[in-house]
Amino acid sequence: MNTPVAGPGTLAEQILRGVGGAENIESLTHCATRLRFQLHDGAKADAAALDALDGVMATVPQSGDRLQIVIGGAVARVYSEIMNLPSMSGAGTPGPKSDADVKAAMRAKSRGRYAWVDNFFEYLSDSFRPLMGVLLGSSLIIAIASVLDALGFVDFRAADKSATWVFVDAMWRSVLYFLPIMVAYNAAKKLKIDPWVGAAVMAAVMTPNFTGMLDPKSGIPGITCTTNGTLGTQECVAHVFGLPMQLNDYGGQVFVPLLMVALLALVYKGLQRVFPEAVHLVFVPFFSMLIMIPITAFLIGPLGVWAGNGLGEGLSWLNGNAPIVFAILIPLLYPFLVPLGLHWPLNALMLVNINTLGYDFIQGPMGAWNFACFGATAGVLLLSLRHREKEMRQTATGALAAGLLGGISEPSLYGIHLRFKRIYPRMLVGCLVGGVIVGVLGGVDTKAFAFTSLLTIPVFSPMATYGIAITAAFFVSMALVYFSDFRTPEDRVQANAERDAAEAVSRGEAAAADDRELVAVGAATTAGATTAAAGASTAAAGASTAATGSASAAAAGAPAPTPARGIELAAPVAGRVVGLDEVGDPVFASRALGEGVGIEPADGRVVAPVDGELVIVAATGHAFGIRTADGVEVLIHIGIDTVKMGGEGFDVRVESGRQVSVGDLLVEVDLDAVRAAEHPTVTLMTVTNTADLGSVEPHTGQTVAAGTPVVTVRR
Repeated sequence: MNTPVAGPGTLAEQILRGVGGAENIESLTHCATRLRFQLHDGAKADAAALDALDGVMATVPQSGDRLQIVIGGAVARVYSEIMNLPSMSGAGTPGPKSDADVKAAMRAKSRGRYAWVDNFFEYLSDSFRPLMGVLLGSSLIIAIASVLDALGFVDFRAADKSATWVFVDAMWRSVLYFLPIMVAYNAAKKLKIDPWVGAAVMAAVMTPNFTGMLDPKSGIPGITCTTNGTLGTQECVAHVFGLPMQLNDYGGQVFVPLLMVALLALVYKGLQRVFPEAVHLVFVPFFSMLIMIPITAFLIGPLGVWAGNGLGEGLSWLNGNAPIVFAILIPLLYPFLVPLGLHWPLNALMLVNINTLGYDFIQGPMGAWNFACFGATAGVLLLSLRHREKEMRQTATGALAAGLLGGISEPSLYGIHLRFKRIYPRMLVGCLVGGVIVGVLGGVDTKAFAFTSLLTIPVFSPMATYGIAITAAFFVSMALVYFSDFRTPEDRVQANAERDAAEAVSRGEAAAADDRELVAVGAATTAGATTAAAGASTAAAGASTAATGSASAAAAGAPAPTPARGIELAAPVAGRVVGLDEVGDPVFASRALGEGVGIEPADGRVVAPVDGELVIVAATGHAFGIRTADGVEVLIHIGIDTVKMGGEGFDVRVESGRQVSVGDLLVEVDLDAVRAAEHPTVTLMTVTNTADLGSVEPHTGQTVAAGTPVVTVRR
C-alpha cells in the first residue's frame, strides 16, 4: 500500500504537502492529464513521495522550479480540489494564479499592443513557413552556382549559356518563379478556405496563355506594348471584354497572392453563407474563381506591380537629389520590401543603371540590409547552439550558408525573422548602422549585377567602404539578437522545457513532452512503468483468481461463473486500427496512459466513442477525456505533438462538463493542416484507469467506420 506524503488526507492534500505547501506554489495549471506547477523553490518538492501516491502516475521535475504531476483522466477534478483547499487562499496572501490567469498573462506578454500587427505577421509567417524546405533547397543550389560564377567557371549573366547551366537555372528558379502559387495555397489555408482555390486563382495569371500575351510578336490582336522610360522595362496592355488589362509577369511576386487571398477569403466565406451546404463543393469554388481571377488580373496584380515600379522611380529621384538619405533609406526599406516581393522592380532598375550609367548605386546600400539580415540569423544560430535547439540550428545554418555564400535573404526572412517579431527591430538597427556608414563615407557603386554575398565583395567600389559597412551591419544585428534573444522570456522558458522533454525521451528517462498529455517511462525508474506493471499484475492475478474460482465451482458441481459483460468503446474516427506499439510514440506504447488503440484517420470528424461526461476538453482541441457512468475513463488524443499547433485546424464542437452519447461530434480536424505542420495524424484512444479494471482488449488490424467497436473493457 502506498504511503501518503506527510500524513493522511485526500489526494489533493497529499499532493499539496508533497510540493512544499501552498506557500511554495507560484502558479498551478493543468492540461488533459497532468498538473503543472511553477514553484518558488523546486527543491522543496518530494518527487519520490509524490510518485508513491495512489492516483499519481508519474512525477516529472523540470528546469526553472517547474514540476509536472501526471494524474490521467481525473486531472480536472484533482486540480479543482487543490484549488479549493483552504490553505490555497488563506493567511491573507494572494493565492496562486489560476490556469486562466497564467494563460492570459502569457498571451498579454507574448502579443503586441495592437492585435492587427500580430495577426499581420502571423499571416505572413504562416504563408511562408511550410515552404522553408524548398526555399532552402533552391537557395543552396543558387549558392553553389554563385560560387562557381565568382570563381570564373561560368558566367550566369551570359546570353549563350550551355543547356547544362540553363537547366541548373531552372532547378532553383522553379521555386522562386512559382512562389506566388505556393504562397497563395498557404495563405488560403491560414484563412481557413480551400487552399486549392487560392492556388488556382494565382496560377491563372501565370499560365503560358497569360504570359504569352506579354510577347508583342505573339500575333494576338488587341495587345499594345510601350517601354518604361525610367526602368527600361516593357509594359503591355490587352483589351479583354473591351476593358484594358495591364499584363505582367507575376513570377516571384508574393505581394499579389497575399493581397488576393485576403480578398478571396471574404468572397469565399460569403458564398458559403449564400449557397446551401449540399452544393458548396461545386458552386463556392466555381463562383470564387469566376470572381477573383478577373479581379486579380485587372486590379490586384497590376496594383502590386504599380507599387513596385513607383517605388523604383522614387528611389531614382532620391539618389540624384539626396544621396546620403538614399544610402540610409535603402537598407531600412528592404526588410519590408523583400517579404512582400516589392523589391523585384528594383532589380530591373539596377540593370538599367549599369546599362545606361555604367554603374549601379542601389546594390551597395542594399548590401548593408543583406548582411544585417545574415547577422540576425547568425545571432539565432548562436542561441540555438547555446540552448541546444536542433530544428532552429538546422534552419539557421542553412539560411546563413545561403546568405553568406549566395546573398539570398529569403530563407532567413521566411524561416526565422518573420516567425519571431523581436528580430526585426534589432535587425533594423544593423541596417541603420550599415546605411549610415555608406552614406557618410560617400556611397558605394558597382559595375556588375551581383548577389550581395561574401564572394562578391570585390565587385563593389570603394571596397573598403563596403566592407566596413556590411561588417558593422552584420555584427551589430548579431550582437543585439544574441544578447537580447529572439524569443520572449516566456517563450524561452517554454522552448527550453520542450527541449528538455525531448532530450529526456530520447535518453529513455522519465519526461513530459510538454502539452502532449504524455509521460515517457524509463526502464525501471518511473512510477508510470511501475503502475503499468502493477496493472498488468493485477489483471493477471484477477485472471488467475477467476480461473481458480471456475475450477472450484466445477469441482463442487456448481456452474462456472459467466465472464463479465464487456463495455464496448467505439472508434472515435474512421480509419485503420493499429496497436499502441505501432503509433510511433514511446509513451503511449509504454501504456503509461492505459491500454487502447491508435487509428490512422480517414477523415477529420472525431466523435464520442462512449456515453459519458466530458471531463476534459483541451483548449487546443487535440485531446478529450470522457468518464462513463461505470467509471471507465477514456482519453482521445488527436495526433502526436498537435498541441504545438495552438488549436489551428481544430474546430471544437463541445465544452467540458456536458454529457455526450456515442457518435456525438467532438471536433472537426483539418488533417491537411496537421500534416503540413509535420505532426502524425494518428488518433489515439486509451483507457487511462486500465489498472483498475479486469481487462482492456483492443481489436486491431481492421479498417472501421466511426462508431464501430474497437475496444472491449471488462470489470
